[in-house]
Amino acid sequence: MGKVTISTLNRMKVAGDKIAVITSYDASFTRQIERAGMDVILVGDSLGMVVQGHESTLPVTVSDMVYHTANVARVRQRAMVIADMPFMSHGTPGQALDTAGRLMKEGGAHMVKIEGGAPQLETVRHLTARAVPVCGHLGLLPQSIHQLGGYRVQGRDDEAAERIQRDAVGLQDAGAQMLVLECVPSLLAADISRRLAIPVIGIGAGAETDGQVLVLYDMLGITIDDGPRFVRNFLADAGDVQAALSAFVQAVKDGSFPAEEHELA
Repeated sequence: MGKVTISTLNRMKVAGDKIAVITSYDASFTRQIERAGMDVILVGDSLGMVVQGHESTLPVTVSDMVYHTANVARVRQRAMVIADMPFMSHGTPGQALDTAGRLMKEGGAHMVKIEGGAPQLETVRHLTARAVPVCGHLGLLPQSIHQLGGYRVQGRDDEAAERIQRDAVGLQDAGAQMLVLECVPSLLAADISRRLAIPVIGIGAGAETDGQVLVLYDMLGITIDDGPRFVRNFLADAGDVQAALSAFVQAVKDGSFPAEEHELA
């Protein structure tokens, strides 16, 4: 199979083929992820919590993201690599372009991911006009955790749901080529996935998105706490890491993950 590009993912969306996405932060896990047939690797600022031991993603720096993205990109063979834009690294369009430039030129990312809706539209337009592919991120925004007051499902009331829908369309119109929806009701996620032409990847957003993403360490059950309800421990039944990664890919592809017990709505 050829290398995964945004064109590949667009074709998968049209065909109804589910997109499997996982986070990775180093070379060894990335090699196993590749052998499992993953479509996309997200170098998430979640590394601040699962690798660095912080209580949130906020302390992660651009240099941290460049370093870990390069670890992944160095051994990547097929999967597309997306890198998170960390907190306070994209306050202005100019700053965002500098950050994206480092993540792509030094880190080897194929796309950058930005959290937020309406306030980020100018930045998304600025980046995409300059050949920087952008993935949006709506719903629960870990970088806004203090403003949100905790890790809670977003978009449950009509006003919040309409805002997320509006932001999703706005991001697409601004040039975003992919969208992550985190911790939103499954019906809302399904509606947005149908409405948008770009691939929509869910995490805690039900089964009707175009694909699924999990944090690698959550999926392997090696985080300190029990993890959120939408997570499934694939290592528990698989026996080893390689088999767990392959089981995750298969479960996303055949639609058995997420199941009803992973619904948050």
